[in-house]
Amino acid sequence: MITNARDPLDDLPDAVAAAAFRRLVRHLRHRHDAQNIELMGLAGFCRNCLADWIREAGFEGDKLAARELIHGMPQDEWKATRQTPATEEQLARMEASVAKNRVE
Repeated sequence: MITNARDPLDDLPDAVAAAAFRRLVRHLRHRHDAQNIELMGLAGFCRNCLADWIREAGFEGDKLAARELIHGMPQDEWKATRQTPATEEQLARMEASVAKNRVE
C-alpha cells in the first residue's frame, strides 16, 4: 500500500535517531547469541544489512569497514568467534522472511 502521508519518523530529531541506532548496534554486539541467520528469518534484516544501510546513508568506508563498525570487530573474526553454521530450517525461514521485504 502506497500512501502520500508523511511518516512521523521523519520528524524524529537526528540526534535521537542516532542515539537509538547506536543503542541497537551495541545491543546486537552484546547479544551475539542472536545469530544473523535468525534475525534474517524473523525480521528480514541482520547486522550485515545494517552495515549496508549505513553505507547507503553516506558512510564512506567500504563494505568490510561498515561490517566491522557494526560487528565491533573484523568480519572474519566475527565469523570465527560468534557465527554458527546455519541449518536448513534457518535458511528456509530466512528465504521466506526476506521475500516479505520486497515491495511491489
